Amino acid sequence: MNDNKKEIVRLLKESEGSPVSGQEIGEKLGITRAMVWKYIKALRKEGFDIRSSPKTGYILDSSPDRIDPGELKKILQTSLIGKDIRYFSELESTNSTAREIASNVSEGTVVIAETQKKGRGRMGSEWQSIAGGVWLSLILKPAIPLENVSKITLVAGIAVTNTLRNMDISARIKWPNDVLVNGKKICGILTEVSAEVDKVDHVILGIGINANVKLSDLKYEIRKNSTSIVNETGNTVDRTVFLANLLYELEQQYIRFETKQFADIVDEWINLSDTIGREVRVTTPHKLIEGKAVGITERGALVVLDKNKKRQEIIAGNCHYSN
Repeated sequence: MNDNKKEIVRLLKESEGSPVSGQEIGEKLGITRAMVWKYIKALRKEGFDIRSSPKTGYILDSSPDRIDPGELKKILQTSLIGKDIRYFSELESTNSTAREIASNVSEGTVVIAETQKKGRGRMGSEWQSIAGGVWLSLILKPAIPLENVSKITLVAGIAVTNTLRNMDISARIKWPNDVLVNGKKICGILTEVSAEVDKVDHVILGIGINANVKLSDLKYEIRKNSTSIVNETGNTVDRTVFLANLLYELEQQYIRFETKQFADIVDEWINLSDTIGREVRVTTPHKLIEGKAVGITERGALVVLDKNKKRQEIIAGNCHYSN
C-alpha cells in the first residue's frame, strides 16, 4: 500500500465513524479530490469498506483482516523484539525465511506472513497456515549452552498462554510445544537452532496461532483437534494489536529467562500446564514411555513416572494423553 492510501486509511480511522470530506483529505495530502476518489476506489478493491456519505465525505466501516506492519511498529512497546519487522503476504515458511537471514540481522528480528505454503510443526508434521492466523518466527541470539535451548520453548509457551489468558481465553500448555484451549490446539511452537559444538549461533522461534482462522477452512484431520480465538470468543481479534501484545509478552519472558532463576519459570509453566498430572504416552525416537506426568525439569524435560514407578526424564518426544 502506498503512502497516500495509508494516510487516507489513517485519517478515516481517526475520525471514528464521522465522515471526512474529500476536500479535507486532499488538503492534508496535497492532492486533488479526483486523486482522493481514485485512492478510495483502490482501497475498496483491497477490501476496505468505505462508505460515501452525500455532501459530507467518506466513512470507514471496516478494514480487511490484515496485519499492518506500520501500525504494529507504532504501537509496539518493546526494546528488542520487533525492532526489525519483516512482513510478507505469503511465504513457504517463516522459519525458513528467518533461518536464511538470521546471520545478517539483529537479535529480536521478527518474520511475519499472512499465509504459509509449507508451515510445519515438530517432527515434520503439517501445520495449516491459512488466512486469519498469526504466523511468525522470532530470531534470538542468546548466550546459552546448546542444552538450554529447549528452555526457550517453555518460555514461549508461557508468553503465548499469558497473552491469551489476558483476553479471558482459558489457555493451557501441553508439553512440549502446544497451547490448548478446552483441550484443543490453538497454537504450535517450533524451535530450531543453529550451533557450533556447544555455542548457539541463533535460535529460530516459530509460533503459529489460530487467531481469526475459520475452522471450517481447515482439513478435517486438523480441524477436529483445533480451535481458534474467533471460535472461542465469537469475535474476530485485531491481529495487529494481538501481535503487539504477544511480542511484548515474549520480550518480558525472554528478559526473565536471561536474568532470573529458571526455577521460577518452571513453577509458572507447571501452574499453566495441561499435561502435569495426566496419564501420558510419549513417543521418543528410541522408545515409547507410558506413565503419569509429574513434573518438568529445569532443562525442560518432562518427568514421567512409568508403570514400574521409575522416573523418566524426556527432553523431546510426541506426547499423547491416555486420559
